[in-house]
Amino acid sequence: MRKTSLDMVFELAKQDERIVFIGSDLGAGVLDGFKRELPERFFMEGISEAHVVGMAAGLALEGKVVYINTIATFLTRRCFEQIVLDLCLHQAKVRLIGSGGGVVYAPLGPTHEAIEDIGILRTIPGMTILAPADATEMRRLMPQTVDHPGPIYIRLGKGGDPVITNPAEPFRIGKLFLLKEAVDILIITTGTTGRVALDAAALLDNQGLRTGVMHVPTLKPLDSEGLLAAMAPCPVVVTLEEHVTTGGLGSAVAEVLAEAWLPAPKRFKRLGIPDAFPCRYGSQASLLDQWDLTPQGVASQCLTLSQRANV
Repeated sequence: MRKTSLDMVFELAKQDERIVFIGSDLGAGVLDGFKRELPERFFMEGISEAHVVGMAAGLALEGKVVYINTIATFLTRRCFEQIVLDLCLHQAKVRLIGSGGGVVYAPLGPTHEAIEDIGILRTIPGMTILAPADATEMRRLMPQTVDHPGPIYIRLGKGGDPVITNPAEPFRIGKLFLLKEAVDILIITTGTTGRVALDAAALLDNQGLRTGVMHVPTLKPLDSEGLLAAMAPCPVVVTLEEHVTTGGLGSAVAEVLAEAWLPAPKRFKRLGIPDAFPCRYGSQASLLDQWDLTPQGVASQCLTLSQRANV
């Protein structure tokens, strides 16, 4: 996914002279073609992320469209003030590409695990937040970012993520994608958790519970009407995300439900990372297993909710 996003920045830059790339300690060989062919629009600024965001804001206010890539935690935690004051306050056209959303960097521990990045940025007026499911969706997404107004945060997964989206379906910022029709249970996902949700839905189908999956690649602005329409027939609604349950997808959907004036209440639950820092090092898969963010774990929690809702 990261390679696809950066390759697309290069391809778009060859077509649009406004596009500039700024990296922060990305490693040898990353975007060498960009550096060689468009050296005047390629910058590698090292481990100085606050400076990078400020620099990008200046370029954007002079008419450039700036793409930044570094580790997600360094873009969001470290640069919050610069993002608020330099980017969002001025609606600067800067695209923050955050590598390692969720617990991709589990071997490096909590300093590198972006478990609250969505929640941080959802609070800022004017910020758009995107979390594609796979590399093919990333390829369809990137052209939409060039002329989109204001700053954008693009949350990347690990890379090599299974393809679950339809390559023939056009991407549009703000659009939802129904991956599987729902009747009894709807699992709402974002980013790379779609595969887990689809596998959990298959397990629930075997239990006689017709379970659908909705993919939400645009977390802000959120299509509230589309969400309510998709969940209308379902007595049970669950959100699934590789993010703390506070402030992310689950909170966004809960806000929609709370203000919806539904004729009948939904049995609703947020599934994600608990309100605690990861307590051990390991692999991404091992931490997700610890939190029951697996097909079996998700299916089990959905089954419990369905029994309470008398589905």
